[in-house]
Amino acid sequence: MNTLITGTSQGIGKALAELFLAGGHAVIGIDRQCASISHKNYTHYQLDIRDYEHLPDLPPIQILINNAGTQNENDIDTNLKALIHITEKYGVQPQIHSILHIGSASAHTGSEFPEYCASKGGVLAYTKNVAMRVAPFGATCNSLDPGGVLTPLNDCVMQDADLWAQIMEETPLRRWATPEEIAQWAYFLTVTNTFCTGQSIIVDGGESIKHNFVWKE
Repeated sequence: MNTLITGTSQGIGKALAELFLAGGHAVIGIDRQCASISHKNYTHYQLDIRDYEHLPDLPPIQILINNAGTQNENDIDTNLKALIHITEKYGVQPQIHSILHIGSASAHTGSEFPEYCASKGGVLAYTKNVAMRVAPFGATCNSLDPGGVLTPLNDCVMQDADLWAQIMEETPLRRWATPEEIAQWAYFLTVTNTFCTGQSIIVDGGESIKHNFVWKE
């Protein structure tokens, strides 16, 4: 299937593209950085997803994964407004099979930067809106909401021993996900799944359910 993935140069997006290519899909990547994947079935467009005037004309897309995002850098413009524009341009059409938004567990907990939380919270509501509108095509739309993931964007805390120890205390499984683990979830929700729709799936090692109950011994 023709699969469009945004943010494919590193981290989760790159893992997504490689997994879908391995599965025999034709993958189109959009990223403001240059291509980091070389494959006969991969096409790369180097541009910012906010640059609406230069978004390419593409063949009908069957699978759309909105992965590109920022953290504390014009978050609402990128994580929400551009995601909406990409989805309306490529996703809401009769040949679509599935749409997946890569959200964040922070949309559920309210942690992290204010604009980041707001942008990801908007994705939750938009996911339900799109699910209703693509249902007549027999298509699904969900969001996959990770907690911590081992990507270059998180190096600043991954390389700080004290901060990392604190983070692990808040993560019941005592580790973060790999990009490949998140990609496997995305593949299931877009390729295997045909009935779950309008849902926001949290994959965070239990971070969002962690609570500390303090009482007198």
